[in-house]
Amino acid sequence: MNHSTQKPLLGVNIDHVATLRQARGVDYPSPVAAALLCEQAGADGITIHLREDRRHIQDADVYEIAKQLTTRLNLEIAATTEMLEIARKVKPFWVCLVPEKRAELTTEGGLDVANQIDYLSDYISQLQKVGIKVSLFIDPDETQVKAAITCGADAIELHTGSYAEQGLAGNVESQNAELERIKAAVAIAQQTDSELLINAGHGLTRDNVNAIAQIEGIYELNIGHALIADAVFSGLAQAVAMMKAAMYHQG
Repeated sequence: MNHSTQKPLLGVNIDHVATLRQARGVDYPSPVAAALLCEQAGADGITIHLREDRRHIQDADVYEIAKQLTTRLNLEIAATTEMLEIARKVKPFWVCLVPEKRAELTTEGGLDVANQIDYLSDYISQLQKVGIKVSLFIDPDETQVKAAITCGADAIELHTGSYAEQGLAGNVESQNAELERIKAAVAIAQQTDSELLINAGHGLTRDNVNAIAQIEGIYELNIGHALIADAVFSGLAQAVAMMKAAMYHQG
């Protein structure tokens, strides 16, 4: 299948439904219910990040969501021994390996694949052996793109955080430069490995998503915080529909 000419899919990250639940230490709102509602509203997949500090998604959420989804689960994890064992038990459709620091509010940048090729190659192989496809969350950088391909990843997810931040700051010229950097990374990935799937995400909102969604070759966008924030005012199902409309809007 030629992925370069299709509209990008929408993966919805529901971590912050769990953030709201954990704020009170109660059993609502349910991330499982949120995942199923997003599916019904048109989400093409569900993304959850099981952090080492368990600040939002909990182990039980992972197992229950994996059991009930009818689309694809994308499980974001740090490349640790503990997370490898959990992922191999859960067997999500996708695992996305991300960098993780305890003090960060959210993931601050891409994984430095180039400096841990041997370790990540082995880690990826162990996931693939049980039928899990593996994506690497990386900055839109030629060195990291080529390193991800060397490691045998099935996909990359390009970090769009800098693009989003420049937009929020009103730096149009810098935002456009970041957009061109993302486009260049997509082109490099396509030229180096035509089978590699290219995803993107982080900091995407209805205001900035369209330019990313228009890049030929992007397979899927993973969006969470802004979508859940929209849902506070418009409802979760409507927020998913609004995000898809923003992705595909022409002109």
